[in-house]
Amino acid sequence: MSRLLDPMHRRHIERLGIGPGARTLEAGCGNGSMSAWLAGRVAPGGRAVAVDLDLSLADADEPGLELRQADILAGPVGPGDFDLVTARAVLHHVADAEAAVANLVASVRPGGAILLIEPDFLPVSVAEPPEVRVFWEGWLAWSREQRIDYFIGRRLPAMLSTLGLQDVGATAETALYNGGSGWALYWEQTVTELRARLVGSGRLADRSIDTFLAQCADPAWWTQTIAFTAASGRAPGG
Repeated sequence: MSRLLDPMHRRHIERLGIGPGARTLEAGCGNGSMSAWLAGRVAPGGRAVAVDLDLSLADADEPGLELRQADILAGPVGPGDFDLVTARAVLHHVADAEAAVANLVASVRPGGAILLIEPDFLPVSVAEPPEVRVFWEGWLAWSREQRIDYFIGRRLPAMLSTLGLQDVGATAETALYNGGSGWALYWEQTVTELRARLVGSGRLADRSIDTFLAQCADPAWWTQTIAFTAASGRAPGG
């Protein structure tokens, strides 16, 4: 996931003008690849803070990078401290996304920026062939039961605007990929890992999963899955 999404994430941060001396926060840092990149970008004089519930995958061997175990639902992180607050592919797993966004916004200093990147599964509604569309219908039914919101991306701009941020804007982009590519491998590994849970839920049958995995291995099959929404805004003042 980092290899697939880090380039897009970096591009949006560069657009926001974050540079040397800035103080940044990444919520839900995962393996820490983005926060490590941020630490290098804000040097000299800056500081990159990375938080997650589980830091076991994160690599702290980067000057200027600080790892903290924290829950973004528990409250702001260093209220008003950060020139940039960012989170990617985190909020769709959070029980109360609105509360989490409010805490992230409260972590931004006056004039600072927030950047949120989350999925919108709209493209799967027109996936081909029809058997693949059936797979995605089952996947989304299962995800709703797990309280995973795969359509949160489209709601991000309104969330930021409601919280009083300025210069709110958003774009969405989706990768078109074929079987055997990086994205296909991601889905093959993800579905294989979750297969027992998916079948056990009654929302997906083995036959449907096998059909989808066969497509993921076919270089002639081209598709798209996720439209990632990148929404940003700036805190008043500064």
